[in-house]
Amino acid sequence: MEILGNGKNESDCDRMKELKAFDDTKLGVQGLVDSGVMNFPKMFLRSANELAEELNHSRSHIRLPVIDLNGLLTDQRRKIVDQIQNGVRQFHEQDLDERKEFYSRGRARRVRFNSNHDLFQSNRADRRDTLSVSMLTSDHVDPNELPTSCRDAAIEFINQTAKVGDTLFELLSEACPEPELAMGVTKHTDNTFLTILAENQTSGLQVLHESQWVDVHPIAGSLVVNIGDLVQVVSNDKFKSNMHRVLPRRVPRISVICFFTGRADPPARLDGPIKELISEGNPSKYRELLVSEYVSRFFTRGLHEKPSLKDYRL
Repeated sequence: MEILGNGKNESDCDRMKELKAFDDTKLGVQGLVDSGVMNFPKMFLRSANELAEELNHSRSHIRLPVIDLNGLLTDQRRKIVDQIQNGVRQFHEQDLDERKEFYSRGRARRVRFNSNHDLFQSNRADRRDTLSVSMLTSDHVDPNELPTSCRDAAIEFINQTAKVGDTLFELLSEACPEPELAMGVTKHTDNTFLTILAENQTSGLQVLHESQWVDVHPIAGSLVVNIGDLVQVVSNDKFKSNMHRVLPRRVPRISVICFFTGRADPPARLDGPIKELISEGNPSKYRELLVSEYVSRFFTRGLHEKPSLKDYRL
């Protein structure tokens, strides 16, 4: 592939030409791996400033708390997690032409495969490929839209994760009263209410805590839950979205993620701090915002410069 370079002419690389050549292959990062490339293109390399910043954040041996929801969730959850991970692995390892059929950067397509949604906006590309299923305009997806390699597993995972989301929103609502809220890599916070993640046993996910990167150690059959920006807004900072990232590994890391962002289609809904949490001593910290606005801004920027909650602070 002409996009690989050989280390001798990196200074002569035309970044946009390199990005376009990579995108035109429609094969993603896995396509580079399959081609046998030993040195990844310059567009994937971290800058000197980013590497220097790494030194400012020490590593931590703190372990994140594990919450046992046994009895609240289906007994089949471990089986479902295993099935969706296997299905996703089969999709990414299948014949190249099969993957190409789903390759798209157009957000109008509900089921799409691509590498780096912010490929042309970010400072550098992350080593990640994504098969995404958008539920922003409907809570139903036609099974025929999904790849056969993971169709049944994806439908079951979506259905069961929605139930997990409902349970988590109910638990949060005890401290943040609004039960009807349940409708629902480069360092970033999530532009969601909640994010629920199922990952294989390959580590790499880290959370920033008190200027230290804390490893999120995989637990078989478990789910990782992130509080997103939108819960921070509606809770008026009672719950904080967390900064996290994923470090690359030499073995494949498979993660299946459900983003609870709410509905973005009409009728429009404004979300802001819940009235019950506002008082004279605790005034509203954010202006109201449209989920569709926040999500749209997210997809028009690089992940490193995603919309900031500072833009919405009063």
